Amino acid sequence: MEWANQLCENRQFGSKMTDSKYFTTTKKGEIFELKAELNSDKKEKKKEAVKKVIASMTVGKDVSALFPDVVNCMQTDNLELKKLVYLYLMNYAKSQPDMAIMAVNTFVKDCEDANPLIRALAVRTMGCIRVDKITEYLCEPLRKCLKDEDPYVRKTAAVCVAKLHDINAQLVEDQGFLDTLKDLISDSNPMVVANAVAALSEIAESHPNSNLLDLNPQSINKLLTALNECTEWGQIFILDCLANYTPRDDRESQSICERVTPRLSHANSAVVLSAVKVLMKFMEMLPKDLDYYGTLLKKLAPPLVTLLSAEPELQYVALRNINLIVQKRPEILKHEMKVFFVKYNDPIYVKLEKLDIMIRLASQANIAQVLAELKEYATEVDVDFVRKAVRAIGRCAIKVEQSAERCVSTLLDLIQTKVNYVVQEAIVVIKDIFRKYPNKYESVIATLCENLDSLDEPEARAAMIWIVGEYAERIDNADELLESFLEGFHDESTQVQLQLLTAIVKLFLKKPTETQELVQQVLSLATQDSDNPDLRDRGYIYWRLLSTDPVAAKEVVLAEKPLISEETDLIEPTLLEELICHIGTLASVYHKPPSAFVEGSRGVMHKRLPARTGSGESTESPDVGTAAGGSAPEAAPSIIPSQGDLLGDLLNLDMAPPTTSGPPPTTGMQMGGMDLLGGGLDSLLGGDIGGSPAMGAGFGAAPAVMPASLNAPVGGGLGDLFDLGGGVGMPMGAYIPPKIVWLPAMKAKGLEISGTFARRAGVIQMELILTNKAMSIMTDFAIQFNRNSFGLAPAGPLQVLTPLGPNQTIEVSLPLSTVGPVMKMDPLNNLQVAVKNNIDVFYFSCQYPISMLFVEDGKMERQVFLATWKDIPNDNESQFQIKDCHLNSDAASSKLQGSNIFTIAKRTVEGQDMLYMSIKLSNGIWVLAELRVQAGNPNYTISLKCRAPEVSQCVFQCYEAVLKN
Repeated sequence: MEWANQLCENRQFGSKMTDSKYFTTTKKGEIFELKAELNSDKKEKKKEAVKKVIASMTVGKDVSALFPDVVNCMQTDNLELKKLVYLYLMNYAKSQPDMAIMAVNTFVKDCEDANPLIRALAVRTMGCIRVDKITEYLCEPLRKCLKDEDPYVRKTAAVCVAKLHDINAQLVEDQGFLDTLKDLISDSNPMVVANAVAALSEIAESHPNSNLLDLNPQSINKLLTALNECTEWGQIFILDCLANYTPRDDRESQSICERVTPRLSHANSAVVLSAVKVLMKFMEMLPKDLDYYGTLLKKLAPPLVTLLSAEPELQYVALRNINLIVQKRPEILKHEMKVFFVKYNDPIYVKLEKLDIMIRLASQANIAQVLAELKEYATEVDVDFVRKAVRAIGRCAIKVEQSAERCVSTLLDLIQTKVNYVVQEAIVVIKDIFRKYPNKYESVIATLCENLDSLDEPEARAAMIWIVGEYAERIDNADELLESFLEGFHDESTQVQLQLLTAIVKLFLKKPTETQELVQQVLSLATQDSDNPDLRDRGYIYWRLLSTDPVAAKEVVLAEKPLISEETDLIEPTLLEELICHIGTLASVYHKPPSAFVEGSRGVMHKRLPARTGSGESTESPDVGTAAGGSAPEAAPSIIPSQGDLLGDLLNLDMAPPTTSGPPPTTGMQMGGMDLLGGGLDSLLGGDIGGSPAMGAGFGAAPAVMPASLNAPVGGGLGDLFDLGGGVGMPMGAYIPPKIVWLPAMKAKGLEISGTFARRAGVIQMELILTNKAMSIMTDFAIQFNRNSFGLAPAGPLQVLTPLGPNQTIEVSLPLSTVGPVMKMDPLNNLQVAVKNNIDVFYFSCQYPISMLFVEDGKMERQVFLATWKDIPNDNESQFQIKDCHLNSDAASSKLQGSNIFTIAKRTVEGQDMLYMSIKLSNGIWVLAELRVQAGNPNYTISLKCRAPEVSQCVFQCYEAVLKN
C-alpha cells in the first residue's frame, strides 16, 4: 500500500518523541475529540490530531467520518502535515468521492508551489486517488508537472501518467499525455528517462498493440546514455526496455552489447540478470565466427558464477535462470562445473537445481569428476536428493557414451548397498541405459533380478517388468518372475499393469509353448476384470493381434525400439526462446510463459529471440550440391526422446485425424464364442494347438460383448477419437499452378510451349500445351532436361503421336522421375529444358513449385518431430510472413495436406493456433514448420527448420501459393 510506504517516509521529519503513543489509545468516543483537535487553531495540536487519525487508520479503525475535517488541514505550509493529510486522502477518497472533490483546488494550488517536494507530493497523490470524478480535474496540474523545471517533479509526474492510464486510458490518450511521456525519453535527467520508460512499458503491457515504445537507434542511444547514471531500479527498467528492441543488423547489436556489458559487474543481482537477458537476446544476431562473440561468451560466465555466492533464495533464482541459459548456450559455463558442486549446507531446493545443471554441463572432459561427486551424493541422508543423484548417474551414461561403462559400474555398486530407494532408482535408470545401448550391458540383469522382492514403487516395478519382458530369452525363469507380479495384478498401479500385460505378451511370443496359460490369464484379467479403459483396450488389441495374425503380432510387439535421446527434459525450443526473453522475471523461475500464471493476462505478448541477420533469405552453402541434390540426403533421426518433460508440451496439443482410414476389420468377426488364439498361432506353437482343451477353456470364455469401437470401422472410430480440437478436415486436392507460357512462338520458329507441373498419385507430371503458330507441320518431338537441384528427368519420351499442323494445339503430360543427375541451380527450383522437333532444337528455362517434390510419406512421428526440431541448429531456422490470407487454421491445414504438407500437432495459445508440420522431399530432406494463425489477423507467421536451409525460401513460396490459391 502506497500510503503505508509514505508513512515510513515521514520518519525523516521524525518528531522528538516516539510515535508509538499514537497506537496505544484505548479511549472511547475519541472521534469527537479528534474532530475538535483537527479544527484547533494551534498548528502543533492539529498535527498531533492528524497523526492520531493516521494511527487509527493504520490499525484498521474507520475514521472516514473525519474526512472534511482532515481535508481542511491541507491548507498548510508544513510539509509533514501535508504528507499525512495526503496519506489519509489516498485511503478514503474512494469511499468518499463527493468529499474528495473538495481537495482538488488544493492539489491544483500545490502543483504550483515554490517547493518542488510539495509539487511532486501533490502529483504523486493525485495519481493514487482512483476516483473517476476527480481525474478530469487533474489533467491540467499533471500537464504542468510533466514539463516542470525540476527533474524530481518530472520523474514523479511520469509515473503518475501510468497510474492515470490505468484509471482512464481514453482520457490519457485524448489529453496527449502519451506523447509528452515519449518526449521525456529524451530528457536530460537519467531518472526522468528511467521513469518515462517504466511508465510507457507498463502502459504498453496492458495495450500490446499500441506500439508506444517505438524504439529506433536514436532513442536507444539516449537510453544507453541514461543507463550509466540511473539508480539500480532505473537501470532495470531501461534494460528491460532494451530487451524488447530488435537491432537492424549485427553491427548495431554488437554496439548495444558493448555498452550494456559493464552492467554485468553491478552489485544488484536484478540488474545483472536484466543485462544478461539483453546480451542473450542480441547475441542471436552476432555471427559466431566474430571475435567479439567469443569475448562476450567469456564475459557472461563470471557474473553468473558470482550470483551463486549470494543467500540461498537468490541462488535459487539465479540457478533457475542459469538452467535456461545452459540449455540455450552451454558453452558459456562449460568450464565452470565446480561452482555447481553441492555444498553440505545448501538447502534441498538449491541442491536439486545444481544437480540438474551439472548434468546439462556434463561432457567427456569433466565426466570423471561429475561421477565422483554423484557417487558421493548417493550416500547422503536426504532421500529426494539421493534419488535425483542416482537418476543423474543414469543421465550421464546416456549423455556421454564414453562414461556409460563407468556409470553402470557405479550403479551396480549402489545396488549392492541394498538401500531400498537407491536400488529402485538404479533399476529405473538402468532400463534407460539398456534402451540407449542395446546388447551391451545385459550381463547385469542377474544382479537386478536378485532385488525383485524389494521393489515397492510403481516406476521401479514397471522398469523391472520391462527388463524381464524385453530380455525374456536370456532369463531362464522369466515366466516365474512375471507370474509372481501377476498374483496381485489388481492391486498394482496402472503403469505396472500395462507393463506387465506387454511383458507377458512379449514372453509368449518368444516362448509360446511354455507360457500359454500365463498369457491367457493376463489377457483375461486385463479385458474382463479391469475397469481401466487403457488397460482393457490394450488387452483387446493384443488379443485380436494374437488371434488373427501372430506374425504381425511378433513384428509389432517385438519390433526394434528406437534409441532414446540424451536429454529427455529439455524445454521445447519455442518455449525456451520465450523464457530467455523473460530472464530475471517470475517466468524464468517457474519455467512457464507469463500467460500460464498471470491471471487475466490481457496484454501478455509472446516474445521470440530475433533471427540471425539474413535468416529470412535463401543462403548459399558450399556443399549445397550434396544437401539439395540428394546424393547424401539427410534421413530423419531414428533417435526419439523417452517420455519425459520434453514431450509434455507437444503431447498436450490437439491431434489431427488420420488422413486415410485403416482396412476394415474382418467382416462377421464376432468375439463371442470364438477361440481367439486357437489356429491363428500355428506358426508359433507348431500347428496342433488350435483345438487343445486348454486353449478352448481359457479363450472360449472371451467376453460375449465387445466394446462397439472394436467392431466399428477402424478409420471412423479413430477419426472421432483423435479429432480432439475440432481437428482438420479432409485434405483437399493438391495445388497445381496455372499454366504459363514458357517458350513464346517468336523465339522458337512458331512453336509455343506453355505448361505447369502437377503431382498426381505420387507421380510428378509436366503438363505441356504445344501450339504450332508456324505455316509448316511439326513432327519428331523429343525433350531433355539439364542437370538440376533435385535430379528431375523425363521418365519416358514426349508422347506427341500425330504431326502438329499449323494453328493446331496439343496437350501432353510427361511423367518425371527424380533419379536424374544433380547440380545445384540458382534459383534452386530452376529447370533448363531442351525441346527438339523436325525444325530445330529450342531451349527455355522454367521454375517448378517445390511442392511437386513433397512425398506422400512425409508425416513424421510426433516424438521424432520434436527430437529433430531440437537437433537441427537454430542457425538453420528461417521465419517468414504470409500476408493477406483469410483461412482459419483447420482450413489451412486441410489445404496444405492436399499438397503433402502434414500437420503433426496443433495447439491454441492466447487465441493463436500453432500448427506443427512436416514435409519430406523426394531426395529424403525433411523440412519442419511451425505455422502461427491468429484469428482475425490475415497475416500468418511461419518458421521453417531444415538441415539444408537453402530449400526454406522455396518451401515458403509453396506455402504462400497453396494457401492463397
